[in-house]
Amino acid sequence: MRIGFKSFSLTVAAAAIAGAVGLSGFAKPADAAGKAVYPPEMEWSWTGPFGTFDRAAAQRGLQVYTQACAACHALSQMFYRNLTDLGYTEEQVKEFAAQFEVQDGPDEFGEMFFRPALPSDRFVSPFPNEQAARAANGGAYPPDLSLIVKNRALGFGSIGENFLAMLQIRGFSSGADYLHALLAEGYVDPPEGVELLPGQWYNTYMAGNAIAMPPPLYPDGVEYEDGTRATLSQQAYDVATFLAWAAEPRLEERKETGVKVLIFLALFTGILIAVKRRTWADVKKH
Repeated sequence: MRIGFKSFSLTVAAAAIAGAVGLSGFAKPADAAGKAVYPPEMEWSWTGPFGTFDRAAAQRGLQVYTQACAACHALSQMFYRNLTDLGYTEEQVKEFAAQFEVQDGPDEFGEMFFRPALPSDRFVSPFPNEQAARAANGGAYPPDLSLIVKNRALGFGSIGENFLAMLQIRGFSSGADYLHALLAEGYVDPPEGVELLPGQWYNTYMAGNAIAMPPPLYPDGVEYEDGTRATLSQQAYDVATFLAWAAEPRLEERKETGVKVLIFLALFTGILIAVKRRTWADVKKH
């Protein structure tokens, strides 16, 4: 499984250099003076009681994550074997995992060693620990993206605004709305009179409007294997879809179970009503 690794090493190197000068992602500034804008609502295939994840979009999102995000952001809750749920074969998953190294051991000499990752391994993190991540990013910590869609769902604005969002039943999908808006539309020139600290960028959808991560996506920055044009919005949509799946990989199973339960309850209710009518009909006759 290639997933567009022609420029992977260059992308990792560039991201590592960016991290070395303190440019990490999704990190809130020390002085959050501005007010984040509520992101526009997007249409997602996986919303609604019968919605399912768009496998093609999620696969493209994995490619975007690998080439544009993985050098700084971990995905530690995911195992490589989980990718079979996105439509990849076991052989493709083995090939994909083998491109990364994990520390293992000790061996017969009591030494730790590195080996190619296996499908049973978790996604390899870019840094061995939080301290190393902060040291490489000027003190800022690039957050783990495993649950970023959940964490950012309704995670901005005032309590009143969040309550109104809950009434709109956006919930989980609002986190994907946020990611798409932040990555595709949020990076703009700061308004007149707004000054940013060195190593910060202005983002409309970031709390405080200052973010320590440079724009990670740019038009045609990824060459999609399926031929899809890699516009900025497309990349943001795809990676948000992939991270939504990563946060809720069993979402479709739960929906299917819920539908079955509702059908059972409906049938059971119908049987109870029929039994009740039959029973009371006999009582009235006597």
